[in-house]
Amino acid sequence: MATVTSAAVAIPSFTGLKAGGASSAKVSASAKVPPSPLPRLSIKASMKDVGVAVVATAASAMIASNAMAIEILLGGDDGSLAFVPSEFSVSSGEKIVFKNNAGFPHNVVFDEDAVPSGIDVSKISMSDEDLLNAKGETYEIALSDKGEYTFYCSPHQGAGMVGKVTVN
Repeated sequence: MATVTSAAVAIPSFTGLKAGGASSAKVSASAKVPPSPLPRLSIKASMKDVGVAVVATAASAMIASNAMAIEILLGGDDGSLAFVPSEFSVSSGEKIVFKNNAGFPHNVVFDEDAVPSGIDVSKISMSDEDLLNAKGETYEIALSDKGEYTFYCSPHQGAGMVGKVTVN
Protein backbone atom coordinates (compact mmCIF):
# COMPACT_ATOMS: atom_id res chain seq x y z
CA MET A 1 0.00 0.00 0.00
CA ALA A 2 1.48 3.35 -0.99
CA THR A 3 1.34 6.26 1.37
CA VAL A 4 1.88 9.89 0.50
CA THR A 5 3.52 11.90 3.24
CA SER A 6 4.51 15.51 3.58
CA ALA A 7 8.01 14.76 2.28
CA ALA A 8 8.89 16.03 -1.16
CA VAL A 9 7.77 13.87 -4.03
CA ALA A 10 10.19 13.82 -6.91
CA ILE A 11 8.91 13.29 -10.40
CA PRO A 12 11.56 11.40 -12.35
CA SER A 13 13.26 13.01 -15.33
CA PHE A 14 12.38 11.88 -18.78
CA THR A 15 13.31 12.70 -22.32
CA GLY A 16 10.59 13.98 -24.58
CA LEU A 17 9.98 12.94 -28.15
CA LYS A 18 12.37 14.21 -30.72
CA ALA A 19 10.96 16.13 -33.61
CA GLY A 20 12.99 16.15 -36.77
CA GLY A 21 16.38 17.63 -35.85
CA ALA A 22 15.27 19.21 -32.56
CA SER A 23 17.43 18.78 -29.52
CA SER A 24 16.21 16.70 -26.62
CA ALA A 25 14.86 18.49 -23.57
CA LYS A 26 15.03 17.26 -20.01
CA VAL A 27 12.24 17.99 -17.60
CA SER A 28 12.33 17.53 -13.86
CA ALA A 29 10.00 18.74 -11.20
CA SER A 30 9.39 18.36 -7.51
CA ALA A 31 6.29 19.02 -5.48
CA LYS A 32 5.50 19.23 -1.82
CA VAL A 33 2.31 17.62 -0.58
CA PRO A 34 0.98 19.08 2.65
CA PRO A 35 0.12 16.60 5.37
CA SER A 36 -3.47 15.35 5.31
CA PRO A 37 -5.68 16.50 8.19
CA LEU A 38 -7.41 13.10 8.06
CA PRO A 39 -5.89 10.06 9.71
CA ARG A 40 -4.52 7.36 7.44
CA LEU A 41 -6.66 4.28 7.18
CA SER A 42 -5.63 0.80 6.30
CA ILE A 43 -7.72 -2.27 5.84
CA LYS A 44 -6.42 -5.56 7.10
CA ALA A 45 -8.50 -8.71 7.09
CA SER A 46 -7.57 -12.27 7.74
CA MET A 47 -9.24 -15.19 6.03
CA LYS A 48 -10.98 -15.84 9.35
CA ASP A 49 -12.46 -12.31 9.32
CA VAL A 50 -13.63 -12.77 5.74
CA GLY A 51 -15.16 -16.14 6.64
CA VAL A 52 -17.02 -14.64 9.59
CA ALA A 53 -18.40 -11.90 7.33
CA VAL A 54 -19.57 -14.47 4.76
CA VAL A 55 -21.28 -16.58 7.43
CA ALA A 56 -22.96 -13.49 8.93
CA THR A 57 -24.23 -12.45 5.51
CA ALA A 58 -25.61 -15.92 4.83
CA ALA A 59 -27.30 -16.02 8.25
CA SER A 60 -28.90 -12.62 7.58
CA ALA A 61 -30.21 -13.88 4.24
CA MET A 62 -31.70 -16.95 5.90
CA ILE A 63 -33.39 -14.84 8.59
CA ALA A 64 -34.73 -12.49 5.93
CA SER A 65 -36.03 -15.43 3.91
CA ASN A 66 -38.16 -16.48 6.89
CA ALA A 67 -39.96 -13.15 6.56
CA MET A 68 -40.53 -13.80 2.88
CA ALA A 69 -43.87 -14.97 1.56
CA ILE A 70 -45.09 -18.25 0.16
CA GLU A 71 -47.51 -17.95 -2.75
CA ILE A 72 -50.53 -20.24 -3.06
CA LEU A 73 -52.48 -20.18 -6.31
CA LEU A 74 -56.28 -20.16 -6.22
CA GLY A 75 -57.21 -22.39 -9.14
CA GLY A 76 -54.80 -24.58 -11.06
CA ASP A 77 -53.28 -23.66 -14.43
CA ASP A 78 -55.29 -26.57 -15.87
CA GLY A 79 -58.54 -24.93 -14.69
CA SER A 80 -58.94 -27.19 -11.65
CA LEU A 81 -60.73 -25.81 -8.60
CA ALA A 82 -57.87 -26.26 -6.15
CA PHE A 83 -55.33 -24.51 -3.99
CA VAL A 84 -51.88 -25.03 -5.53
CA PRO A 85 -50.22 -26.41 -3.49
CA SER A 86 -53.07 -27.67 -1.32
CA GLU A 87 -50.82 -28.62 1.64
CA PHE A 88 -47.75 -26.69 2.78
CA SER A 89 -45.79 -25.60 5.84
CA VAL A 90 -44.66 -22.16 6.94
CA SER A 91 -42.72 -20.73 9.83
CA SER A 92 -44.58 -18.82 12.50
CA GLY A 93 -45.20 -15.28 11.22
CA GLU A 94 -44.31 -16.09 7.60
CA LYS A 95 -46.58 -14.35 5.10
CA ILE A 96 -48.90 -16.50 3.00
CA VAL A 97 -50.09 -14.89 -0.23
CA PHE A 98 -53.18 -16.48 -1.80
CA LYS A 99 -53.21 -15.38 -5.45
CA ASN A 100 -56.19 -15.67 -7.82
CA ASN A 101 -55.15 -17.75 -10.81
CA ALA A 102 -58.08 -19.49 -12.56
CA GLY A 103 -61.71 -20.51 -12.09
CA PHE A 104 -62.55 -17.48 -9.95
CA PRO A 105 -64.21 -16.01 -7.97
CA HIS A 106 -62.42 -17.43 -4.92
CA ASN A 107 -61.92 -16.65 -1.25
CA VAL A 108 -60.02 -18.14 1.70
CA VAL A 109 -61.99 -19.22 4.76
CA PHE A 110 -60.41 -21.06 7.70
CA ASP A 111 -62.46 -23.94 9.15
CA GLU A 112 -63.30 -23.08 12.79
CA ASP A 113 -63.24 -26.81 13.67
CA ALA A 114 -59.81 -27.40 12.14
CA VAL A 115 -57.50 -24.71 13.55
CA PRO A 116 -55.48 -24.59 16.79
CA SER A 117 -57.63 -23.94 19.89
CA GLY A 118 -58.21 -20.32 20.75
CA ILE A 119 -57.96 -19.06 17.15
CA ASP A 120 -60.74 -16.71 16.05
CA VAL A 121 -61.18 -17.68 12.38
CA SER A 122 -63.09 -14.47 11.63
CA LYS A 123 -59.81 -12.58 12.16
CA ILE A 124 -57.82 -14.68 9.68
CA SER A 125 -60.50 -15.54 7.06
CA MET A 126 -62.06 -13.61 4.23
CA SER A 127 -65.81 -13.27 4.67
CA ASP A 128 -68.13 -15.34 2.48
CA GLU A 129 -69.07 -12.14 0.67
CA ASP A 130 -65.47 -11.06 0.01
CA LEU A 131 -64.34 -12.62 -3.24
CA LEU A 132 -61.27 -12.30 -5.40
CA ASN A 133 -62.83 -11.70 -8.80
CA ALA A 134 -59.89 -11.10 -11.15
CA LYS A 135 -56.68 -12.88 -12.06
CA GLY A 136 -53.79 -11.74 -9.87
CA GLU A 137 -55.87 -10.42 -6.95
CA THR A 138 -54.43 -11.51 -3.61
CA TYR A 139 -55.27 -12.15 0.02
CA GLU A 140 -52.38 -12.11 2.50
CA ILE A 141 -52.17 -13.54 6.00
CA ALA A 142 -49.44 -14.36 8.52
CA LEU A 143 -50.22 -17.04 11.09
CA SER A 144 -48.26 -16.94 14.33
CA ASP A 145 -49.81 -19.74 16.41
CA LYS A 146 -48.21 -23.12 15.69
CA GLY A 147 -50.38 -25.99 14.51
CA GLU A 148 -52.47 -27.17 11.57
CA TYR A 149 -55.04 -24.96 9.88
CA THR A 150 -57.57 -26.21 7.33
CA PHE A 151 -59.04 -23.70 4.89
CA TYR A 152 -61.39 -23.71 1.92
CA CYS A 153 -62.87 -21.58 -0.84
CA SER A 154 -66.54 -21.12 0.07
CA PRO A 155 -67.85 -20.98 -3.55
CA HIS A 156 -65.93 -24.18 -4.42
CA GLN A 157 -65.76 -26.13 -1.16
CA GLY A 158 -68.26 -28.67 -2.51
CA ALA A 159 -65.96 -29.21 -5.51
CA GLY A 160 -63.12 -30.10 -3.13
CA MET A 161 -61.25 -26.79 -3.06
CA VAL A 162 -59.72 -27.22 0.40
CA GLY A 163 -56.20 -26.90 1.78
CA LYS A 164 -54.08 -27.28 4.87
CA VAL A 165 -51.18 -25.28 6.27
CA THR A 166 -48.91 -26.38 9.08
CA VAL A 167 -47.33 -23.54 11.06
CA ASN A 168 -44.00 -24.54 12.62
